[in-house]
Amino acid sequence: QVQLVESGGGLVQAGDSLRLSCTTSGRTKGMGWFRQAPGKEREFVAAISLSGSTTTYADFVKGRFTISRDNAKKTVYLQMNSLKPEDTAVYYCAGDPDRSYSGKDATYYDYWGQGTQVTVSS
Repeated sequence: QVQLVESGGGLVQAGDSLRLSCTTSGRTKGMGWFRQAPGKEREFVAAISLSGSTTTYADFVKGRFTISRDNAKKTVYLQMNSLKPEDTAVYYCAGDPDRSYSGKDATYYDYWGQGTQVTVSS
């Protein structure tokens, strides 16, 4: 069983930046970030292909967040700039062992991290 461990969350002010990291214990292919705010359903944030050549973003983060990966380090990153209070959520990393690119569909991801809290104050 592959384990995913997120880090980098915290409490910041609106307009600040954070970089989340997700390190895997084994091999994964397609990777993604999702988030869940209190009282809301989990939603897709960003996804990246195994090679890193393909990325997809939710409309609400386009231009502000960047997903990247370092396969040698088995780590995926989510650089979050211009953070807004509505970005407050628990952010989860997800990994797909089968597909090179998994996109927005959460059902494609077999492995999930425990989540890291991001809180943005106004």
